[in-house]
Amino acid sequence: MVKIRLMRLGAAKRPSYRIVVQDAKKPRNGTTIEEIGVYDPIAKEDAQISFDEERAKYWLGVGAQPTETVRKIFNKKGFKKN
Repeated sequence: MVKIRLMRLGAAKRPSYRIVVQDAKKPRNGTTIEEIGVYDPIAKEDAQISFDEERAKYWLGVGAQPTETVRKIFNKKGFKKN
């Protein structure tokens, strides 16, 4: 199964994440299919989330499942599948 999930980057106690499309069997920081955005929880509220909505719609349309955290990030940004 293909998942849309977070890949952790950044230094200790300074996390930064990429929103990636990845095979569910791969490790968190393993090989990805595509990077569709970034999430920086330390940045200002309006600059925390950035992702390509068209690519997210595409991947959701072909059956990729977002993790619970990514689903919350999408909802926070006001992203709808349709």
